[in-house]
Amino acid sequence: MFRGQAGRKLNIRSFTIPSLPVRDFFVAEIIDFRYHNAQMTTNKLILEIRAGAGGDEASLFAGDLGRMYQRYAAKRGWRFSVLDKNESTLNGFKSLVAEIEGQGSYEAFQYESGVHRVQRVPSTEKSGRVHTSTASVAVLPIVEAREVNINPNDLEVTFSRAGGPGGQNVNKVETAVRILHKPTGIVVSSREERSQHANREKALDILRAKLWEIEQQRATGSVTDLRREQIGSADRSEKIRTYNFPDDRITDHRIGKKWHNIEKILEGDMDPIVKAFLERKNV
Repeated sequence: MFRGQAGRKLNIRSFTIPSLPVRDFFVAEIIDFRYHNAQMTTNKLILEIRAGAGGDEASLFAGDLGRMYQRYAAKRGWRFSVLDKNESTLNGFKSLVAEIEGQGSYEAFQYESGVHRVQRVPSTEKSGRVHTSTASVAVLPIVEAREVNINPNDLEVTFSRAGGPGGQNVNKVETAVRILHKPTGIVVSSREERSQHANREKALDILRAKLWEIEQQRATGSVTDLRREQIGSADRSEKIRTYNFPDDRITDHRIGKKWHNIEKILEGDMDPIVKAFLERKNV
C-alpha cells in the first residue's frame, strides 16, 4: 500500500540497507522517488518464483506455481509474459520472472508473496514417502519510469545470447540483458524478448520495481523485515501457505482458511483464494 502527497518529492537523506552486502549510501543521490495520494492501483506487476528447500521437487513445485499463475492470468484475460527463467530437469524451474498485465491483476496477486510449501510424494520418489519442499514468490508492482529516476552511471549492463526458441536472431545476436545496480548490488535480467532494446526495458522495469519496494519499506520498516515477509529464506519452517496433497488441502496460514481440490486450483482456478483475501481486505 503506497500513500503520500501527489507529486511530492521525498526528502530522503540516507539510510542503510541491512539485507544487502553493500556499504551505506545516499539514496537522494541515486534514486528520485515520488509518492502518490492513493493506494497502489497498478495493473502491471513483476512475479518472481524461486525454488527453495527440497532439491528437484522444489523446482517442480516452482514450475507448478508458475503454471498456476499463468493459467489464472489467462482465465482473467491478463497478459502473462516470461522475462527470464532458469529451467531445471523434469519440467521444473529454479527461478522464473514474469510480467503480468491486466485490470485488477496486482490487486489479485499481491497476497501471493511469501514462502509456499508443498507436501506430496514426488514423481522421483520410488518408496512412496511424502516429501516437504518450498518455493518463494515475490509480487512487485511495476512503477512508471517517472516515479523512479535511475542514474545511468549507476548501472553496469552486459549482453549475451538468449538461446532457446525464437528463431535464429536470439541465438546469434546478443539480445539477453543483465543489469547490475552498483549502489545496491541488485542484479536483474531479461532474455525472452526478441530484441536487445526490449529486454533492456523489461530489465529496467524489474529494477525500478525492486528499488521502489526498498524505498516503500524504508518508510514503514526495515528491508530485512520485508524480505522475510516476501521471500524469507525459503526454509521449510517458513510458510504462508501449505499444499498438502495426501489430504487434498490447501491451507493459508495468514488467514486460517482451507480449500480442497488442489489439482483444480493448480489448473488456474484461484478465484476462491483471491476472493478470500479481497473479502478480508474489505472488512
